[in-house]
Amino acid sequence: MSVVALLAPARGPGVKASHVIQRLIGAVFVVVLLSPLFLVVVFAFSEKAVSNFPITGWSLRWWVAMLDFDPFPTALANSLKVGVSVGILAAVVGTMAALGLAGLPARRAQITMAVFALPLMLPPLFIGVMLLVWYLFLKLQLGLDTVVLSHLLFTLPFVIIVVYARLASFDFRTVEAARDLGASPLRAFFDITLPVIRPMVIGAALMAVALSIDDFILTSFTIGGGNTLPILVMSTLRRSVTPMTNAIGTMLIALSIASTLTALYLTRYRG
Repeated sequence: MSVVALLAPARGPGVKASHVIQRLIGAVFVVVLLSPLFLVVVFAFSEKAVSNFPITGWSLRWWVAMLDFDPFPTALANSLKVGVSVGILAAVVGTMAALGLAGLPARRAQITMAVFALPLMLPPLFIGVMLLVWYLFLKLQLGLDTVVLSHLLFTLPFVIIVVYARLASFDFRTVEAARDLGASPLRAFFDITLPVIRPMVIGAALMAVALSIDDFILTSFTIGGGNTLPILVMSTLRRSVTPMTNAIGTMLIALSIASTLTALYLTRYRG
């Protein structure tokens, strides 16, 4: 018997059974993770005033109630304002940071990336308290502006990582050739670099929008007396649990999934 045959993994009924068990365990985890989202969507279209089974009929009454709910338009507008602002600022600042990192040696760039990624490693509750204390120390008035600044803290690393990953394989000799032909640094960026990295920048910005719209912890610490959709959901849950809350949650899920899928498509994400 050859050495290759001895080292080769055994194949037989036992191995096939273990594969089946692994897939079953994976399927159970997927069901457990996704079932709450599924229930939120299902109960948003139930005609009953209580979110429980059995569902006796389907209706859009809770979506109409959501639209008629006085705080809803303001909360939706605030979430969109914050999300779009965060996406634009994160795209601009993150792209500039990624360009700076691309010009560094690989080791220094990795160390700098680790520093940028620190907000992702800290508990959101700690960051929220830290930001609140910092804003009060600076005597800044809490509002949508402070929420945008807070969201930039944890969305920028995603933008920097995505854009830097594209710039790592970018041929900067084309930029140098444009400069030799008389193009200014800004002209070379807009004519040479930006067309190449544009899908990554837009995709990363959409990721930042999705993360911003869905955030609750940092928003609750830094918004003051305003409302966003996650804050509105929490405030309505404190009073009563109705399928209208499920309708708002379903809309949040749809916005996040649509933005994330578009971002993944633009960035050609492959896992």
